[in-house]
Amino acid sequence: MTYRERPAALPGAVLWTREAGGTPASAPACPVLPDGCMDLLWSEESGLLVAGPDVRAQHPAGTAGAAGTAVRWAGLRFAPGTAPVLLGVPARELLGRRVPLAELWPARRAARLRDRVARAGGPAAGLEAAGLELAAGPGVADPLVAALLAGARAGRPLDRIAERTGTGPRLLHRRAVAAFGYGPRTLTRVLRLQRVLPLLDAGLPLAEAAVRAGYADQPHLGREVKALTGFTPAQLRTLRRPVAAEHA
Repeated sequence: MTYRERPAALPGAVLWTREAGGTPASAPACPVLPDGCMDLLWSEESGLLVAGPDVRAQHPAGTAGAAGTAVRWAGLRFAPGTAPVLLGVPARELLGRRVPLAELWPARRAARLRDRVARAGGPAAGLEAAGLELAAGPGVADPLVAALLAGARAGRPLDRIAERTGTGPRLLHRRAVAAFGYGPRTLTRVLRLQRVLPLLDAGLPLAEAAVRAGYADQPHLGREVKALTGFTPAQLRTLRRPVAAEHA
C-alpha cells in the first residue's frame, strides 16, 4: 500500500492519496486513528463519500479491486471542527460512519461536485478545488468551536473553557458534539492521542512519550491508546512504522 499526504491549499486541511496493490499485503494496513477530523473521500468504486469523526480506529477496506486491480483513494481531511460548517452536516450525525455525499446533499448538488472532481485532472486536485469552493461559501465559523479546540489542545477542563468564553458548560458541550461528533472530554483524549503518535513514531521510551504528550504516566498512556485504537502503544508503534518511514 502506498500512502501520501501534503498540506492542502485550504488552510488547515490535508490532502492525501492511498493506493492498495492488486494482491493482499503481507502486513496489515495501518488503521485510521481518531483525530477530531472529517474527510471528503473519493474512490473509483464508491465515488464521493464523507467520513465522519471516529472514537475508535477504522481499518481501511478495499485493499484490492475486481480481478486483483489496485484500489485508489483520495481524501481531503478538513481541520478539526470545520467540516460541519463547510458541508452543512452536524458531525454527530456522521460519528463513526462513511456516508455517500449523495445521501447528505440534494442529488443535483452532489452530482455537480462529483463531476467537478472527475474533470479536475485527478481526484486529489478535484477534492482540493472542491474544498476551496466550499470555504468560499456562506458558512460562518463558530468562534466557540475554535475556543473549544484550543482549550482541548491545552488540556483545559470544560468549566475553565466556559469561564474563558463567558458561556456555560452545557452550551459548549452541545457545540462540541455538533462540530466534532463528541463532547470536550473525548475531544481532549483524541487530540492527546494525536500528540503522542509522532513521539511513538520517533522511538521515544513509552514513559517519556507519555509525559510529553500529557498523560499522567505510562499506564495511563497504555489504557487510553488501547481504548481509542484497540492496540497497545507497542503494537501501534509497529503498525505505524511504514507511516513513520514515509514522513522521515
